[in-house]
Amino acid sequence: MTQPFELDMHSEFLRADLFFSMGQPVEAARILQTVVDAEPRNEAALELLARAYYGSAQLVRAEESLTRLVELAPSNGWARRALARTLERLSRPDEAVAHHRMADALGAA
Repeated sequence: MTQPFELDMHSEFLRADLFFSMGQPVEAARILQTVVDAEPRNEAALELLARAYYGSAQLVRAEESLTRLVELAPSNGWARRALARTLERLSRPDEAVAHHRMADALGAA
């Protein structure tokens, strides 16, 4: 009997990164959602998923991914800054302020 096809999550992450690098954030997000579903605490996958959502203007999904990332890694200055910018694009600047301040304190660009 043949074994069912099993995805290698690292290979899928690399494939998604390639799509993202080629300017195809929607395809990257589609692939990454599978990776994040399988490995919900994978910070690298969550970060790339958030970047893909942000890059394809799926801002609510970007906010969700970034919020999860900040919960997993509260000292991640990049995630704080990206969440703040996402909230600003969602016309929620008051919510963005705290994340900008934290990103500044963490030395994020």
